[in-house]
Amino acid sequence: MRTVDYASVVDEVASACIRANRELPEFSLSYYRTALKRETDNRARSIIDRYIQNVAVAAERSLPLCQDTGTAVFFITIGNGITLAGGPSPLICDAVNDGVRKGYAEGYLRKSIVSDPLYERKNSTDNTPSIIHLEQCEGDILEIEYAPKGGGAENMSRLKMMTPADGEEGVLDFVVQTVKEAGGNPCPPVVIGVGIGGNFERCTYLAKKALFREEPHSDQRYAALEQKILQAVNALGIGPQGFGGKVTAFDAHIEYEPCHIASLPVAVNINCHVHRHAVISL
Repeated sequence: MRTVDYASVVDEVASACIRANRELPEFSLSYYRTALKRETDNRARSIIDRYIQNVAVAAERSLPLCQDTGTAVFFITIGNGITLAGGPSPLICDAVNDGVRKGYAEGYLRKSIVSDPLYERKNSTDNTPSIIHLEQCEGDILEIEYAPKGGGAENMSRLKMMTPADGEEGVLDFVVQTVKEAGGNPCPPVVIGVGIGGNFERCTYLAKKALFREEPHSDQRYAALEQKILQAVNALGIGPQGFGGKVTAFDAHIEYEPCHIASLPVAVNINCHVHRHAVISL
């Protein structure tokens, strides 16, 4: 068994919240550079140039990359050999939420969560509760992945319960149509997460998880479909901020799981051009 200090989790999560909202990871910044090489439209190039300038200014002045500092989304992998100690709770989820409260306060990040979604819609004032996906494993691993997910891009997400007969072509058409209908709303160029399989709720989880991956899928069939999606979406000509151009999407990632013989669930989760992430290993 390995003991992890509760306060350490809180501090690391708080730091990740601030860092991810102020500093773009190198792999995300490389999307801009690649897009500049591909774009020929002057207006599209100008927008991408401003994106790059925004990254530099945010880092220099310790300001958020975007005013929407999002819903705090976490994917946590915790081993059965981990024990949390020294805090008010033995639960990792409580420590993570305390870290969000601390980070969003100390970083002067916008708090965007309302406690009641339909009637009162009062702000929770600390950007909690977070969205936490917890996965257990053997050993003493504790890894926390965090992303602030903006509301504009999240609102463009879609789910479709397809039939097996729809096949690859049906999946491709659905993803492309989803991005087409989204237009400039999710602040393109976007990163597209696609979940295939599982069931009604599980495929949406897979679509969100796909956004955390940096490399192509390890299965060559799905890697090829990722490229087909990317090419078809970029052929739409929506371009940066919806003003036209060759680059509507930076990347596309797929996650899949087994599903029922009668089903083919497909979910699309879109991320804006500010592709923010942070990883914590404790």
